[in-house]
Amino acid sequence: MNKTQIEWALNPDGTPGYTWNPITGCLNGCEYCYARKLANTRLFKRYLDERGILAPEWDGDISSQIDPFYPRFWEDRLLDLKTKKPGRHIFHKPRGIFVCDMSDLFGIGVPTEWTGKVMDTIKECPQHRFYLLTKQPQNLIKFSPFPDNCYVGITATDAQSCLSGLRGLEEVGAHVKFISFEPLLGHIGGLWLEDWLKSGTGISWVILGSQTKPTAMPKIEWVQEIVEAADKVGVKVFLKHNLYPLILKEGWANDIFWRPQPNRLLDSELRQEIPNTH
Repeated sequence: MNKTQIEWALNPDGTPGYTWNPITGCLNGCEYCYARKLANTRLFKRYLDERGILAPEWDGDISSQIDPFYPRFWEDRLLDLKTKKPGRHIFHKPRGIFVCDMSDLFGIGVPTEWTGKVMDTIKECPQHRFYLLTKQPQNLIKFSPFPDNCYVGITATDAQSCLSGLRGLEEVGAHVKFISFEPLLGHIGGLWLEDWLKSGTGISWVILGSQTKPTAMPKIEWVQEIVEAADKVGVKVFLKHNLYPLILKEGWANDIFWRPQPNRLLDSELRQEIPNTH
């Protein structure tokens, strides 16, 4: 367990939260994946030396023995939230915990048994808030309904992935459901998104951000349409700081991007709202 600088992964009191990786790696194959880059650079030796429990072979072209981002289960990390042993974390104060930022808890190649063990641990820690984010929304239904301390989200980068994600979330039972438009790489369309948001999907939060390393900024119109659609149906909006250059340049005069305050000329902060229900 580590403290995180991921802006939206906050503790319930608004302070920076934590990441927790009992599972690492996946086979989703996203070309912009920062976790895969880390696994193949700074974490390369650790993942290959320590190994963890390897997932069954998924693809004959992938060698689990030499691929540091092949799915691995670090079962001892399940104890991070439950023991008081030396070197282990134990939190009584409620924390916000982003689960498997170095993997996809519901991703391709991750055995359902592993995900189930992680979910069992989450159920045993009702005092904490757990952020669950996936690019495989069709797998969420296997674990629905989710405990009330879970914020369950899908990643959408364009209209097609957004529609797929919305369909996946529609039947899922979760206290908080959200969409992460990060990186936002294509036009979503505000009108149909608004219709989906108010059609009973239960989505209460949207996160927006750009692609980094390499930087690829979305169009300001794409961001504006999503924010406007969310505002019309009362969905909270979180704009990541990597959008600041774009909004400062092209959206400065539009109040929908900024946190309400007496004098925006002196103190400009992007909207960073979060459902504080647990």
